[in-house]
This record gives sequence, C-alpha cells and structure tokens, in this order.
Amino acid sequence: MAVIDLAAVRANVARIRQLVGERTLIAVVKADAYGHGAVEVSRAALTAGADMLGVVHVREALALRRAGIDAPLLAWLHTLNTDFSAALAADIELGASGRWDLEAIADAAASAGVTARVHLKVDTGLGRNGSTEEDWPALLARARALEEGGTIKVVGIFSHLAVADEPERAENREQMKRFAADVAAARQAGLTPSLIHLANTPATLTAADAVSPEDLLCSGVRVGLGLYGLSPLADETSADLGLEPVMTVQTFIANVKEVRAGQGVSYGLNYVCERPTTLALVPMGYADGVPRVATGGPVRVYPAGGEPVTARVVGRIAMDQMVLDLGEPGLSDPARGFLGARAVLFGNGENPPVEDWAEAAGTINYEIVTRISQRVERVYIGA
Repeated sequence: MAVIDLAAVRANVARIRQLVGERTLIAVVKADAYGHGAVEVSRAALTAGADMLGVVHVREALALRRAGIDAPLLAWLHTLNTDFSAALAADIELGASGRWDLEAIADAAASAGVTARVHLKVDTGLGRNGSTEEDWPALLARARALEEGGTIKVVGIFSHLAVADEPERAENREQMKRFAADVAAARQAGLTPSLIHLANTPATLTAADAVSPEDLLCSGVRVGLGLYGLSPLADETSADLGLEPVMTVQTFIANVKEVRAGQGVSYGLNYVCERPTTLALVPMGYADGVPRVATGGPVRVYPAGGEPVTARVVGRIAMDQMVLDLGEPGLSDPARGFLGARAVLFGNGENPPVEDWAEAAGTINYEIVTRISQRVERVYIGA
C-alpha cells in the first residue's frame, strides 16, 4: 500500500507559503498528484492555502471538477482532440502555446457564448511546449484581436525553467531576462495579464526568499514536487528544505526461507548467495511501479518483537515480487517474526528515503513516486 499523509501536504503548503508570501500559489496536481491522488491532495493543498490548481490535461481538470473541486484550475497541454468546450463549461483556465490551440479555444468560446480565460506560454529556453520567441509577437497580436472580439481574456503569461534544480547555472538568469522581455512585449501589445508565473519547485525553493517578485516580474509560482515533501535539489534533502515526505510505500513479507550457498535468485540468476542465508519475499514488483532495474533498492523490515533491519533487493525485480537477502541463516524461524513483517520501501523518518530507490534505478525521486501503480492501494491519513 501507499500511505499518503495529508497532514504532511498541508505542512508543505504552509512552508511554501512562507517562501512565496502573497504570490499566487499554484499547486500542481498533474499525473494524479504525482501518484499521490489528485482529489485528496488538491483538497488538502487548498485547505492549507494554495490559491489554485494546475494540471497538464483537460481530462485531469474535468476529473477534479467531477469530484466537486471548484477552485481556480489551469490546464496547459493540449492535443487536437482536447475537448475545449467541456473545459470552458467547467470554468477551467487554459494554457495556449501557439496559434492552433489559441484559435481552437477561441472557437469553442465563441460557440458557447463565453469568454475563455487564457494563459499564454512562451518558450524561453526549455525547448518543449510554448511559443517560440520568433512567433511570440504574432501570437500576442492575435490574442489581442481575439480579446477585442470577446472570445478570450489573457489572464496569465508563463514559461518553464530548464535548469532551476541547478541554481548556479547562467541559463536560469538568461531565461528570466527573456521572460521579462516577453511579458513586457505582451503588455505593449495591449494585454493585461494579472498572473505571471515562471518558477517551478526548485526555483521557488532557491529564489523565492532571495529575489523579489518585481525582479522576477512574477506574481505566481507553480509548485509540484515540493507539495509532496521531496527535494528537487541534489545537495539538499527534504529536511534541509523544511519539507515532509508525503508517501510511504509498504507491504508485508510474504515468504521467508533458508537457502544454502550457491542458491541463485530470480530471473537470469544474476545474484547467487555466497553463504547460507535467509531470503525474504516482498510481494511487489514492476507491475506495482517498482522499477525493474532498481536491484539494490533498500527495504526496511520490521519483524514482530525484533529490531528493524534494512536489507537490499537482490536479483532481478519481477512483475509481482522481489527478494531480499537478510544476510544470515535462521531467520525463517517463526519466533524471529519475519514472516508477515511490515516491509517499507521508502517513507519518512527512519525508513529509506525515496531518493535511495531513485539512485538504485538511475532516475529521480519524481519518477519513483509518480510511477507507483494503481494496483497499489492508497491509504490516506492526516485528513
């Protein structure tokens, strides 16, 4: 199961609010709130002081509306199949990165007889979504014309930083300067956006208390990973940043057995026990979102009546299970309490941090929590 601590979400929002002051705090709950549960996390974040919610796809936004969440809500990545009419009917604000989606949004608004609230996105250097610098003047002119026609209102301008998790890199300042010029161009074109947002979680954590909103020309921030109590920075932990990890992934040991030296473990027999030992079976695998390549990931085992131990995954991780070498023989004795013991892959406190699993898998903490599959039951505490 994945235990989601909503009290930790609220504490993280409070911490972020300390950093951003009166700026608009956009809580990013895309990808089912990074695997934590979008509806539950959204409610907790809004209760704690987030001003609005951000998702990628309109269908994610519509799901939140169906759950009864009526807070301001922005969706910013679209395809030719995006249902803009449904988005407008649900009072969802929409990002636009070029002429095609801006025109589609305006057409849907005209058909519905409403005015769409639009955030224009400019690519200041990341090279993904967003208008190019070359196309920006034409996009601004068209947006202004559509505003005059009453089909849209540009309420926001935004972009995304490429290396904010490396705050010393010059590209951050270069992107900020380009963004400042892009915002100025929007205002010169006659647009009057009230919400200017550039900072993601790492930019918020490293710059929000050191650079004024006027310097950044930003009235809002978009915080994703920080909501979930995780650090985006290589040299600072969650605790260093005053954040509390929200997700704990745990299960129970399903089998314990004694094996002799030379016993191979899992597909490929890439791991062979060097001495007699005890193997413990953890009933989770890559179908549950545990990366297949994360051999060596730590698991904290809490035997009944005994001291907890941390053991590493050995052999290949399979679809439904993985194996721990407990390091000594004799632990299958029921009196030792390992069969049925709670087994924590990652979590808060003395449990392994999610970053240990990210290191084992050669990835980042974002991916580990987000990929925990829906086969894993979510249990919410701290509501």
